[in-house]
Amino acid sequence: MIAVVLRRRLLQLPAAERAAHLVERNAVLYRRAWLLIVSGFFEPLLYLVAIGFGVGALVGGAVQVNGHPLRYAVFVAPAMMASSAMNGAIYETSFNFFYKLKYVKLYDAVLATPLGVADIALGEIAWALFRGTLYAFGFIVVMAALGLVISPWAILALPAAMLIGFSFAAVGTAASTFVRTWQDFDLILTVMIPLFLFSATFFPITIYPGPLQLVVQLTPLYHGVDLLRSLTTGTIGPSILLDLVYLVILGAAALALASTRLERMLLK
Repeated sequence: MIAVVLRRRLLQLPAAERAAHLVERNAVLYRRAWLLIVSGFFEPLLYLVAIGFGVGALVGGAVQVNGHPLRYAVFVAPAMMASSAMNGAIYETSFNFFYKLKYVKLYDAVLATPLGVADIALGEIAWALFRGTLYAFGFIVVMAALGLVISPWAILALPAAMLIGFSFAAVGTAASTFVRTWQDFDLILTVMIPLFLFSATFFPITIYPGPLQLVVQLTPLYHGVDLLRSLTTGTIGPSILLDLVYLVILGAAALALASTRLERMLLK
């Protein structure tokens, strides 16, 4: 009988009200360790100051984006915002998720409650989304204070950053189900660092040769950067629709994969 009930919980569809309990659990856990969350905001901010303004002073002139000239700091800032949303989501759904799954055995205990596997995946992704959104909100405030927001479309930048956070949180959760040891996280960092450096973050994609441009356009952070850059600079074009569709499909597919993988792991 217990096995039947457990299997039903494993296979049930996710529900926001059940997943919210896992979000609440994480919030209570971090209420005395809030510095751990806030600290992740400063890395892209330092890059913005060091490269956006420091290197920008050496670059001089303007960067051309879709025929629009932009100051270098204005060009780099939305890329750092997208990276901030990515970092918050990935860090939460990789190291922390793996620790709770493999060592604390938290989710084995959670399954003794009305929550199912899909609720666990949704709850952890929602918490990671909150963390990424927190970073993005702080970053857009800093951008506005520094005069790096030059378009009224920037009001949509925060919802766009939330979509980026959701996609990367889902990808991070799915990737963590394949991790066997702590050393495997080097592979995740090996992917994240090139994404950060080469997703048109510090220079336009037109710098790359044609075939390499196509490769970059297939990566998720590029679409996040392009989406936020379009909104904060007002260079709206048809590519923004592709960015939205790409991130939505990626997040939904990764969420489904994470739920399936978790189900197999917790049934063992």
